[in-house]
Amino acid sequence: MRKMTRRDFLKSISIGTAGLTLAATPALAGESQGRITGEKLPAKIRKVKETYSICCFCGCGCGLLLYSNEEGRLVFCEGYPDHPVNVGTICPKGNGIIEGNTVINKKRGREFNKQRVTKPLYRAPGSNKWEEKSWDWVLSEIAKRVKKTRDESFEEKDEHGVTVNRTTAIAGIGAAALDNEEIYLLHKMYRALGMLNIEHCARL
Repeated sequence: MRKMTRRDFLKSISIGTAGLTLAATPALAGESQGRITGEKLPAKIRKVKETYSICCFCGCGCGLLLYSNEEGRLVFCEGYPDHPVNVGTICPKGNGIIEGNTVINKKRGREFNKQRVTKPLYRAPGSNKWEEKSWDWVLSEIAKRVKKTRDESFEEKDEHGVTVNRTTAIAGIGAAALDNEEIYLLHKMYRALGMLNIEHCARL
């Protein structure tokens, strides 16, 4: 028996990988355009709902295709081939995004995380409990408090008479889940409010 060289080993791996890829790809004769539907879908996604989304782990904004079962639970994730940023590729963090709403139970199986927060919660000053609030109430309350704080702390001129138009009572921190366009708009809004304390989680 001839000893296998490193080159022979790499050839075998390449041929095997190509063969498995071709075997897993459904026959799509005549389906070069448009979405594939019904029985022509690959078996792994035939009975699930496909939803387009954006990955939330960093600022790249990669496109994702998420698949949920009849119970509405995420079961599979892959990169969106037509997205201009990632063109179907996906990093390990993005590939594990469906793990974000599950936990490991005592039997070492995955189950839905019942403690996952899905609604806005508010705890009033001095209170010891959280209350569920609607998004309309939360956003309105945030806007009112930002305006009140800005009005009370706004400085038009400093102690030397120099025009500064600023407030040091409000701070803003960015998140890696925001893309460039969202960060640009937020930065414009922060500067319009006169905020100086602007940071980002990647620097802290």
